[in-house]
Amino acid sequence: MLEAGLWGLAAASALMIGAIVGIAFNLPRRLVSTVMAFGAGALLSAVAFDLTDEAFQRGGTTALAIGLTIGAITFFIGKKLIERYGGKMHARRTASDSRTVIEGNGPAIVLGALLDGIPESVVLGATLLAGKGIGVPFLVAVFLSNLPEAMSGSSDLRHEGHRSRWIIGLWLAVTVASGIAAALGFGILGEMSGTPVAFIQAFAAGAILTMLADTMVPEAYQNAGDSAGLATVLGFALAYLLSTVS
Repeated sequence: MLEAGLWGLAAASALMIGAIVGIAFNLPRRLVSTVMAFGAGALLSAVAFDLTDEAFQRGGTTALAIGLTIGAITFFIGKKLIERYGGKMHARRTASDSRTVIEGNGPAIVLGALLDGIPESVVLGATLLAGKGIGVPFLVAVFLSNLPEAMSGSSDLRHEGHRSRWIIGLWLAVTVASGIAAALGFGILGEMSGTPVAFIQAFAAGAILTMLADTMVPEAYQNAGDSAGLATVLGFALAYLLSTVS
């Protein structure tokens, strides 16, 4: 469990790196969104070739279909609840420039990061169950997706007037929670049979895929333009090549 937790912290450390960069530097939104598109492509590859395929091999069509459906619905409902009770995020154009700003309060942003970060971390810890070491492609995909999320969120929070120490504390909490989730994913799933593990993998795949389609990909395209498509393909290709090497 300790090893799984440490790998979870390693992947989630991108949140801390992104938070520091977002606070310290006023990076162009286009650059951050291009990195986000790259991370989305890497996650798409991990969902397709790691989570979904392994879930099917472990539990068959039924476990895969049910897990995907429930994971997608859970993310959808969770996001709606966050928008309603945690401060709805919305995009606007500033008067001084054409930069798109995502407005929202700190708890809503943290809850949103947890909503897609916890399933990722659980599955990351579960990749150690086969005894072949950590799933490198999935680790890279999670890291690359976390980096721009924290960069963008921290930059927005700073512009809204929140103190740097408060912002860092929020992302630190998410990072620690991700490490704990990875450890629990290894410990709990190690005691289960193939079908429950397949369901959890498919659940995570459904939640992550919904998050990509609903959040990361639209935001990346909105701010990075046509280059988002190229960056997405490059991220997908890198993650897939890593999976073939590993």
